[in-house]
Amino acid sequence: MTTKIIGTGSYLPEHVVSNDDLAKLVDTSDEWIASRTGIRNRRIATKESGADMAAAAAEEALKDAGMDGSEIDLILVATCSSDFQFPSTACLVQKAIHATNAAAFDLSAACTGFVVAYNTAAAYLNAGVYQTALIIGSESLSNLTNWKDRGTCILFGDGAGAAVLKSEDMRYYLPVTHSDGSKGEALCCRSRYDRSELSPEDLPKPDEKEYLMQMDGREVFMFAVKSVPQAVKEVLEKNNVAQEEISFYILHQANKRIVEAIAKRLGEPLEKFPMNLEEYGNTSSASIPILLDELNRAGKLQKGQKIILAGFGAGLTWGASILEW
Repeated sequence: MTTKIIGTGSYLPEHVVSNDDLAKLVDTSDEWIASRTGIRNRRIATKESGADMAAAAAEEALKDAGMDGSEIDLILVATCSSDFQFPSTACLVQKAIHATNAAAFDLSAACTGFVVAYNTAAAYLNAGVYQTALIIGSESLSNLTNWKDRGTCILFGDGAGAAVLKSEDMRYYLPVTHSDGSKGEALCCRSRYDRSELSPEDLPKPDEKEYLMQMDGREVFMFAVKSVPQAVKEVLEKNNVAQEEISFYILHQANKRIVEAIAKRLGEPLEKFPMNLEEYGNTSSASIPILLDELNRAGKLQKGQKIILAGFGAGLTWGASILEW
C-alpha cells in the first residue's frame, strides 16, 4: 500500500504588499528585491489567523477530493507560526471542517514542514494505521517578521496549502529527511514564552529582536543549494528511479536564485522547476502545497507522472519525497 494525493487546496490572504510598499518601511527598492530574490509581491494576513487559512485550504482540498471532513482519519498541520501554544492548529482545523473521526496534531520543521508532514502521513497510510489523511502547511509569518530588517522582511508572506491523501495499492516510495541542529542559529526565532514569571530578576533577558525572525542569508543560501540536490539524488537512488523519469521538482519557494542554482546542479531544465514566489514570496511550510494546488488546478499534473517534493529550512532541516500523480 502507498499514498496517493486525491485533492489539493490553498488559501491566500487578499491583502497584497508590494516591493514598493516595503520601500516605504526600509531602505530598499522593487529592483533591488526582485533582482536578488525574484519576489515582487507577498500576501499578508490582516484579518485571518493561521488556523483560519489552514481550514480554508482544507475545505478546498476536500472539495477537490469529493470528500467531507468526517471521512478523514488523520490531520497533520505543518506550521512554525501557530496562533496558540495549544490547542494545536490541527485540532482547530478538525473543529472547523467537522472531521469528527480524525486524529490531529501539528508538526514543526519550518520550511521543510510540508515534506515532513507528507512523509509522516505516507508512513501511517502505508502501515495501514489510517486510510485517509489531510496534510496542511499554514503560516502567518508576518507575525514573526521584523519589519525593520531589510534582510528578512522582503522575503516572507502568509498563506496555506493542503492535500488529501488516500491509501491505495501502488508503489511506496521511501522518503529522505535530514536535520543538522548544530547550524540552527542560521535561521531562528525565539519564543516569547522562554522564561517563567518565577525566574530570577537578574536573569539576562534576550534582545527584543530575538523574538522575531533572524537569518544568516548567505549561510542559508549555501546550505540550500548544496543539501537539496544531494537529497534529490539520494531519494532517487533509494527508490531506483532515474532522474529522467521526474516530470516536476516542486521545491520550497524561498528564492529564485536558490531554485535556479539547484536546477543547474541537477543538470535539469528550469522548466521542470515551477515557481510562484514572484507573487507570494516565501510562505515557509505553505509554499509547496500552494504551488502543488496551482499546478493541479491548471491541469499541468497528469496521471502517472512522477514528482519530487523538496523542502529546506530552519533546524536546519531538509528532505525530499517522490510521489506519483
